[in-house]
Amino acid sequence: MAGPRPAPSGHGGASGSRMEGTGAVSGRTGGKRWTPPLRFRRPGPDWAAQTPTWRQARPALIAGALARASARPSGNWFVAGASRNVRAGGGPYGRTVAGVEVVLWRSQAGDLRAGPGICPHLGAPLRESRVGKCGTLVCHWHGLALDGSPVAGWQPFPVHDDGVLVWVRLDEMGGEEPTDRPVVPVRPAAGSGVDAVFTAVGRCEPQDVVANRLDPWHGSWFHPYSFVDLTVAREPRGEENDAFVVDVSFRVAGRLVVPVRAEFTAPEPRTVVMRITDGEG
Repeated sequence: MAGPRPAPSGHGGASGSRMEGTGAVSGRTGGKRWTPPLRFRRPGPDWAAQTPTWRQARPALIAGALARASARPSGNWFVAGASRNVRAGGGPYGRTVAGVEVVLWRSQAGDLRAGPGICPHLGAPLRESRVGKCGTLVCHWHGLALDGSPVAGWQPFPVHDDGVLVWVRLDEMGGEEPTDRPVVPVRPAAGSGVDAVFTAVGRCEPQDVVANRLDPWHGSWFHPYSFVDLTVAREPRGEENDAFVVDVSFRVAGRLVVPVRAEFTAPEPRTVVMRITDGEG
């Protein structure tokens, strides 16, 4: 689905930092005052005493946002895994994506390669094969060597590395007009933030996952260990301004929280992007 949210603009470490009464650490970096985002939260209502949000979480509103997301083009791109899982000098990485067995690896120069995960000769699982010194994937059954170009009936898949996730384009499965790259925003420059990728295996439809993320009202009810003081500041206003704007505090420890304003959008049918517009998350 969605891949991890893009990291907000980072700040340098604090110089000569100290703890203040608010729980924030202050200092100076590059001549500018920097205040980390930690805040002490005032005691709030217990979980059951929260203001109910079921009236705001209108099924028709969520269904409309999901319908608009589902109607957007994907270019036939699917997430295959984390960029760091496919390393130059490492072995092949295999996943089943949209019911298709896919194998990915990198050349000696770090160029990403991908294609069907089954050897066209006798069906060997290429994820169990080896990458040779010259960057070719060599089948461990009979030695068929793949350098990422078509050979012996094996056809490569277009691939894209956005710096955090690797994507494969599966035109037969997507059935749409293909695009050169995934329909997602450009990520912040490498090294300017922190990224993480979590993978879980479940039995569900992508639309169910997207619909869940397009229901921000459930956050402080279903995930009280992570989110508090959640309010929806703005609902989607149709295709022209199709975003949920949410004010929420991330729990850190005890009463320590990080308050942020976040914007949720769905640029394509299988992705929800959360962008921090105020604060740090």
